[in-house]
Amino acid sequence: MRNTNAEPILFPSQPARAPLDAGVALDAGVALGMLRVVERAALAASDTVGQGDRHRSDQVAVEAMRAELDALPFASRIVIGEGERDEAPMLYIGEQLGGRARSHAAAPTLDLAVDPLEGTNLCATGAPNAITVLAASERGGLLHAPDLYMEKLIVGPGARGAIDLDAPVHDNLLAIARALGLSLDELVVVVLDRPRHQQLIAQIRAAGAQIRLISDGDLCAGIATAVAGSGVHVVMGTGGAPEGVLAAAALRCLGGEIHARLVVSNEQHEARCRAMGISDFGRVYRARDLAPGEHILFAASGVTDGSLLRGVHRFGGGARTNSLLLQNRAQRARFVDSIHLDEADDDAVVQLRF
Repeated sequence: MRNTNAEPILFPSQPARAPLDAGVALDAGVALGMLRVVERAALAASDTVGQGDRHRSDQVAVEAMRAELDALPFASRIVIGEGERDEAPMLYIGEQLGGRARSHAAAPTLDLAVDPLEGTNLCATGAPNAITVLAASERGGLLHAPDLYMEKLIVGPGARGAIDLDAPVHDNLLAIARALGLSLDELVVVVLDRPRHQQLIAQIRAAGAQIRLISDGDLCAGIATAVAGSGVHVVMGTGGAPEGVLAAAALRCLGGEIHARLVVSNEQHEARCRAMGISDFGRVYRARDLAPGEHILFAASGVTDGSLLRGVHRFGGGARTNSLLLQNRAQRARFVDSIHLDEADDDAVVQLRF
């Protein structure tokens, strides 16, 4: 049972789009299939919330996501997953899933970037903002990014033309504040609470902006910059490159922007990049570079309650999930509430509460 009414998220005006390519077909059926994938992963991970075992939390989310992806009638290929084939038994980079993949009747139709559990520590400790995530696009529509660190500067639609990754922190914050019609002391900047960010934090405070330090989950914060009323205006700092691609996919749907650069600090990093077709180690990527596809779909479900999504809530006979579904061509975002009944209680009467 789903409530698919759209919540108010602000979008920039966009020109009319051409019909979807027949080979891509990111239609309602694909969207609902991807929604089920993140919901099932969230339900599985929710059974481990607060148990202190981050590896188990991740494992059950991976297993649930893989099983649901492989049951879909259309094919997909993992381009960002849990790691290389020899290191990750499931959802490894290059893995092919879905109906066509099993029959080998055709090449994979969709490329996927997945994070079965963004915020494994958050889930294990019961902290806010643990989510399950995936992005889908036509083949080649998502950057095959190495699992390295990435410098990131993320804003919503109102400030997308105001940022420069190489500009001083104060200059960026002043330009963002002006674009949003805010004073510097009203600007809220999210930063991962890491020792590597000590200088950045000092520069933000010296500029007069507010800082919200988070322990994990810069993906959720990055999406929040493009959601009206979230209270987050900017994300700054260094985080994972795969999460940067996922954030870019969501921002492509919401009209926000990311400026990002891979942190390549040794020969091993250089080799990883070259193996994935990346040779310009100083390149500044934007949302359309990280997620260049013409057809982008993004789905996420809450595991624990957070600023963007509510977590899984259990009740006698079932559970309720809260998810976000985005498509760049649809110019709409859906917050979706779903009721999942236990198999033994198919005939149960559910009393909805809002």
